[in-house]
Amino acid sequence: MEGSGPFFEDLAVGTKIRSKFGRTVTDADNIWFTLLAMDRNPIHFDKEYTNKHYSREPFNGRLVFNGIATLAIVNGLVNEYTSAGGIVISVDGVKFLKPVFAGDTLYAEVEVVESRPSKSRQGFGIVKTLTKGFNQKGEQVIEFYKTFMIRQKKS
Repeated sequence: MEGSGPFFEDLAVGTKIRSKFGRTVTDADNIWFTLLAMDRNPIHFDKEYTNKHYSREPFNGRLVFNGIATLAIVNGLVNEYTSAGGIVISVDGVKFLKPVFAGDTLYAEVEVVESRPSKSRQGFGIVKTLTKGFNQKGEQVIEFYKTFMIRQKKS
């Protein structure tokens, strides 16, 4: 919606936001995303392969949910509170900390770690966030930094 936030001024350093809801992932999500993205790693779509090569903990022969899909979902869970209406400049420092499997529910929390007015675009600010994703057990599965440009409030 035109004119709606969030705005640069809403995202002061130290601001923390948790997603209002989670997203349960499925084998269909995993296989669809993996093949759409042309990812040819069979750990994401070939059950016989995972049974043969990844039969022990923590995999137990299960298909591993695609990490880039995990990144996208966790980002999306908090996007409306941070960079919706903004322009992503970079995603850095991505760490996949635990595997995600079909049936897991992902949750996200984000913290603003840097914030400054844009030097090159009047009326915009630059914000850097640290986003963490968790499964339904509260185990952290991913973290990453995202830097984006976002509008300032009109005076």
